[in-house]
Amino acid sequence: MSHDHHDERPRLTPEQIAAALNPPAGRNGGDLVVETLQGLGATTVFGLPGQHALGMFDALRRSSLTYIGLRVENNAGFAADAYGRITGEVAPLLLSTGPGALTSLAALQEAAAASAPVLAISSQIPVAGLGGGRHGYLHELRDQKASFRDVVKSVHTVRTASQIPSAIAAAWESALTAPHGPVWIEIPQDVLLAGTTLPAVTAMDATPRERHARPELTAVAADLLSKAERPAIIAGGGVVRSDASGKLLALAEKLDAPVVTTFGGKGAFPWEHPLSLQSWLEDRYTTDFLESADVLLVVGSGLGELSSNYHTFAPRGRVVQIEADAGKLESNHPALGIHADAREALSDLLEAVDHREDPSAPDRVRAVLDAVRDRIAAQELTLEQRLIASVREALPDTSPSFWDMTILAYWAWSAFDARHPNTMHSAQGAGGLGYGFPAALGAAAADRTRPVLAVSGDGGAMYSIAELATARQYDLPVTWLIVDDGGYGILREYMTGAFGEATATELTRPDFVALAESFGVPATRTTPETLTADLAASLAAPGPSVVVLPALLRMFEPTHL
Repeated sequence: MSHDHHDERPRLTPEQIAAALNPPAGRNGGDLVVETLQGLGATTVFGLPGQHALGMFDALRRSSLTYIGLRVENNAGFAADAYGRITGEVAPLLLSTGPGALTSLAALQEAAAASAPVLAISSQIPVAGLGGGRHGYLHELRDQKASFRDVVKSVHTVRTASQIPSAIAAAWESALTAPHGPVWIEIPQDVLLAGTTLPAVTAMDATPRERHARPELTAVAADLLSKAERPAIIAGGGVVRSDASGKLLALAEKLDAPVVTTFGGKGAFPWEHPLSLQSWLEDRYTTDFLESADVLLVVGSGLGELSSNYHTFAPRGRVVQIEADAGKLESNHPALGIHADAREALSDLLEAVDHREDPSAPDRVRAVLDAVRDRIAAQELTLEQRLIASVREALPDTSPSFWDMTILAYWAWSAFDARHPNTMHSAQGAGGLGYGFPAALGAAAADRTRPVLAVSGDGGAMYSIAELATARQYDLPVTWLIVDDGGYGILREYMTGAFGEATATELTRPDFVALAESFGVPATRTTPETLTADLAASLAAPGPSVVVLPALLRMFEPTHL
């Protein structure tokens, strides 16, 4: 692909030249930050102010950017993560130095694991203190960026005002280059506060390079798939991130190849399609089926712990792996590794493969799903299955849902029908608590026309209770379902199974209904029998709401032990 657009330099009109020669008075380094973000196309920013970052926050006042302020930096990071996932656009996250910055680390780990394009811009101690000299500035770290280097895709340090636009543009391009991910910029307090006579930032270009498959690899992959007797496809989060579900469907139908989606790839393939193995990855019947494929196409997945049924998966056929993150190629299984964006690679494969027909494929798929269903049915988990069905019935098809690390979410990974791509999201990338509600707020900020669902347990809910104030302040259409079982339910189950009894899992918790109402957020206490109606009513009402379901849930039996 040519990159001629880099040579089509913008020409200024006489009016623009006059504006550049006479920049508006009263601007500072913070203005260069927000002008650059606007020039790159940002419309919404998330964050939390702090003393060193005030130059950036003051500049927001002079911009057209929409600001969504959360109450804890980690939650602001989760909100930005969801905004980036839902829109596919960069989500700026404005943070202060030291404690404020460090508090965002767990959210940035989730963004990295899930390939969400978050652009974290943090303040720093004054320029004179950079370099680890131990001057005792407020919030001082010896090397702040060292704390982020292992977590984010790229790190950018600014020391002068004229470096700000280029640093932000470079970070923006990094965040949007496949695989998407979080990036980190730090700007000293005095650079943000210093007045500037630089002209207002206008023309900015940070177009990411497209990551195409090498043609000789596409040819080999196409030959393998065309001649396969029992091909199968595993579709991961990369299919969702690159908006490639249409290409995946076309390829699967051209090859008559069954498709299973990973938990990060929920919605990448139609749930009820005759070739859909759905997402029962933590099930030996699915694992056996995938092992029996003579050619297995893995798209946008590293086949990590959850996607490989806890590393028990041992493919017997040839594996073709398409992955935008070079470090994940063949990281778990030998494969024909193709370093490419899922959408580009699937598009190339679709043209290159021969049409093959396998009338037995839908029958083989149905046999696996029937076996899975029978296994689950034998465990008498009717409450859990009913709750998943109730949530699905109450939630509009196009509404996004955000699931915290909680038993109902672990069920949803395998059993929930995400009826559209990019509508079901969870924190299973990094696996931290507290994701569901703040992430849902970020998604609602991206699109206020659809209600958004958040699902948490009582333990995870306590991580983000403060954000009820944010939901109310910005009147965001998020309904928060809190399943209250009096503790860390899954840890209670794990410990009881492993050690005979559980320690440190029982929690004193508030009256969630009364607590929500104290924030001015309407709340309902529901039952398994009334959940569908109560949840549907809350989702249909404008603004935020909380639905509390007291229930003790169990997981289905694992098959990997």
